[in-house]
Amino acid sequence: MEYVIETLGLTKRFGDFTAVSDVTLRVRPGEVLVLLGPNGAGKTTTTRMLASILPPTEGQARIAGYDVTTHAAEVRRNIGLLTEHHGLYTRMRAGEYLAFFGGIYGLSVPDSRRRAQDLLDQVGMPGVIDQRLGEFSKGMRQKLALVRALLHDPPVLLLDEPTSAMDPASARLVRDSILQLRSSHRALVVTTHNLAEAEQLADRIAIIRRGEIAAQGTVQELKLAHVGPPIMELRAARPLDGDVRLLLGELKMVASGEDWLRYQAPVPAEANPRVLAAAASAGLPVVTLTEVGRSLEDVYLRVVGAPAPRGEG
Repeated sequence: MEYVIETLGLTKRFGDFTAVSDVTLRVRPGEVLVLLGPNGAGKTTTTRMLASILPPTEGQARIAGYDVTTHAAEVRRNIGLLTEHHGLYTRMRAGEYLAFFGGIYGLSVPDSRRRAQDLLDQVGMPGVIDQRLGEFSKGMRQKLALVRALLHDPPVLLLDEPTSAMDPASARLVRDSILQLRSSHRALVVTTHNLAEAEQLADRIAIIRRGEIAAQGTVQELKLAHVGPPIMELRAARPLDGDVRLLLGELKMVASGEDWLRYQAPVPAEANPRVLAAAASAGLPVVTLTEVGRSLEDVYLRVVGAPAPRGEG
């Protein structure tokens, strides 16, 4: 199966309010897609439609080949879902809790316990299977919820705001766990409004604004499309004097100073060796040649700006 998640024109209306409009996505096995957008952009509503919790008003969505409307039970068997509020039963022990959900997924008690222990080890929580959930930290609870979602080894994992309202240390633990969950047969969809988190986790990013996909691609594709080609900065050991045009040739200069300059490099692997060769020919000692950092935030602000609040979803 080329795509384990496919949507076409996915739309959800609540009365006169359109929460999600004409969303088309495709996610391959082994890929992490991040749905990035402000609060109220439509990320959670999209996730709930993918999980067969909310029926779409228009359009189609298929999970592992099953239509989310006509084959909801099969869809739910093929997903692991982590919501922002995961509702752990704090009086239960971790093993009891996971065995309960293992039974719901059709696993035997021995298989459920073995699978739970393997996953707890994988996310860095060995030795907690007999510990009560009320003793867990927030980060540990979130990782336990991840284990619960993975018990039946689903081909699709839907993570809705997995680090929302967490302290930095707990959020890092959860992000590290998510990265460990990547595999060649599993697709992940992560919703977030955290830019650093999106850049760390994503193979591809879909930016949602007011219920619509405003931009989609890899981080590098989004940067190229919305903030232009990479910009390089060269710093020399002496003033550049009249060497600038000799160095750059046809490349576009962005800015310069006495002993430095910045230029656009549409293909850095081709442009930079030419610049360095020109500097060597001119006898100009180069101290550094580095890419000027342009963050996902630059892309996000170009695409999204500062939209007005739209309520939950």
